[in-house]
Amino acid sequence: MTAEQLQSLIAGGLACHHIEVTGDGRHWSAVIVSPAFEGKRLIQRHQAVYATLGQRMHTDEVHALSMQTLTPAEWAAQH
Repeated sequence: MTAEQLQSLIAGGLACHHIEVTGDGRHWSAVIVSPAFEGKRLIQRHQAVYATLGQRMHTDEVHALSMQTLTPAEWAAQH
């Protein structure tokens, strides 16, 4: 899997204002900005992202995914 494919999967299942994915093919890091994260705890945000990946997390297609999940307001405050 490529970073572009992983980014496309996440964006396909979650409305994203911004998304960056980097990694080596198995270990990934992502910055995901979505209004869907409003009012959600960190674990709920991560679960929403994992839901977009489905079985890929369980079949080792995506071995590890480190995430920074932000609302648009949180993202704007950082940039």
